[in-house]
Amino acid sequence: MPSLSHSDAAPIPLAQQRRRNLPASAAFGWLAHGWRDLWDRPGPSLAYGLAVFLASVVIVWGLFAFELDYILFPALAGFMVVGPLVAIGLYQKSYAIENGEPVSLHRMLFVKANAGAQVLYTGAILCLLMLVWMRAAVIIYALFFGLRPFPGLDHVTEMLFTTSEGWGMLLVGTVVGGLFAAFSFAISVFSVPMLLDEEVDAFTAMGTSISMVWRNLPVMVMWGAIVSVLFVFSVATALVGLIVVFPLLGHATWHAYKAIR
Repeated sequence: MPSLSHSDAAPIPLAQQRRRNLPASAAFGWLAHGWRDLWDRPGPSLAYGLAVFLASVVIVWGLFAFELDYILFPALAGFMVVGPLVAIGLYQKSYAIENGEPVSLHRMLFVKANAGAQVLYTGAILCLLMLVWMRAAVIIYALFFGLRPFPGLDHVTEMLFTTSEGWGMLLVGTVVGGLFAAFSFAISVFSVPMLLDEEVDAFTAMGTSISMVWRNLPVMVMWGAIVSVLFVFSVATALVGLIVVFPLLGHATWHAYKAIR
């Protein structure tokens, strides 16, 4: 019986191609690769992180200046929704290192993605998702506290942990916020790197990102946990930690994408 040649063999289904069966510990390898890229010509990466830090400080200042401090926590959580889009310049640096191309801050700020304007469509969708989340957070507050004014950050802990309404809002907010976070993470974590790397449309990239996350769930849960811990660390340092943490996660996400694609 004649054997099948490689060219005659049935093609591997795309869904199976996206399943890598990586152990959860592989996420730490991505982080190590991201650390390596960060310190390979570190100037542009640290400048990028500094720009993200300064922009974040301006946004937080604006919330207080316009008495919108009641959406501070949803806004911080929403930052993780649009973070993958903001990090596209860091993906570009890792892409350049991988392909032996020049690295510069200019190229990181003015990225020429292979998918062209599809990046803008993805950005618009992520920004819309962030706005929906922030509106949902305001509605959840109103459901439990009605028209009661936000007590300010000095008294928010007492309001949340010493009243039944506060505990109820924490429970519902955590569940709803978790669903938003999981969905936004799934559609964005690999879609933006893919748009930089391949000529695909925005919806194909987001759908493929969801598939890649779902079919590699253990390692992606670990990666999501690492991202969350490092982001909380950045918030605890008054966002100063973003100068290093944001570039680190951006470069590492590129390696996560390359490991699973």
